Amino acid sequence: MAEHTAWLQQVAKRVGVPVLLTEQYSKGLGPTIAELRDGVDQAAIVEKLHFSAAGDGELFQRPGGERRQFVICGCETHVCVLQTVLDLRARGNEVFVVEEGVSSRRASDKALALERMRQAGAQIVSREMVAFEWMERAGTELFKTISREFIR
Repeated sequence: MAEHTAWLQQVAKRVGVPVLLTEQYSKGLGPTIAELRDGVDQAAIVEKLHFSAAGDGELFQRPGGERRQFVICGCETHVCVLQTVLDLRARGNEVFVVEEGVSSRRASDKALALERMRQAGAQIVSREMVAFEWMERAGTELFKTISREFIR
């Protein structure tokens, strides 16, 4: 999950899509792993106590938080990811959950959460689906760079 999320973070940086990172009670649970935290501006890191990243509205005050669409990766698909997605959908945001970018301790919890998110109107996608939608077309310098560095 972390490898797929880091991959998508790097693609996002290349195409100019802002990356926000939320941390659930980092004082008690520890910080996000360096692989995901490195390269993310401090202003784009949101410390949270609500399970939903949208729970207290802080997310929407950060650069990128004003966007209409959110691509979601994260831990505990059935808790934090699910509640974030449900809150974003309730606000009218378009939400894309990266299947290989989310995880739960139990596979059944992940599967149930993905189904519930789908029923709530979130789209379940792969990291490559997102990358190609961001690029939109072949033949550009961006496409050549992303293809060479990320698509194998």
